Amino acid sequence: MATVTVTESYTTTDVQNVVRRFQADLRMFADSSGAMSQDKVGDYVHDVELLARKGYLKSVDVTLLHLGAEEKAARYTVDTASGGIVSDRPGDARWPHLPSARLRVVVSYTSAYDATARQGLAGRLRIQWTRNLEDTSHAALGGGGGRNYVSGAYGLKREDWSK
Repeated sequence: MATVTVTESYTTTDVQNVVRRFQADLRMFADSSGAMSQDKVGDYVHDVELLARKGYLKSVDVTLLHLGAEEKAARYTVDTASGGIVSDRPGDARWPHLPSARLRVVVSYTSAYDATARQGLAGRLRIQWTRNLEDTSHAALGGGGGRNYVSGAYGLKREDWSK
């Protein structure tokens, strides 16, 4: 009986390359919808990259809300064994411009993001992250489409929802 061991690895450069693709999407979501400033996008991307480099990022959920209702959403789920997946180019990220709309960004953490990890990042995160109690299942939206962003064995799998 033979034993096979497969080791997937990635570097901080891989994480940076993948986060750049997320950044391109988030900038397009913000610009096309008018729901977030580019400075604020930069703050979110900074935190996502820092959490990802440390191994604390599980997923990022971005939702366009208009008058409290979901219009569009994208969830980026981390995959650290995605070496066999083909990477897509950023795109299909133009969201509607709606008056008084806002973008909600919700980050989910790995179990490694414990009290010690939080203390280690104190003062380094730009967003004042709070506990999210809002539903991010996007049950009112229809799913479909998405993209894979991969470098080395590090990837983000994007799932899309819309009305």
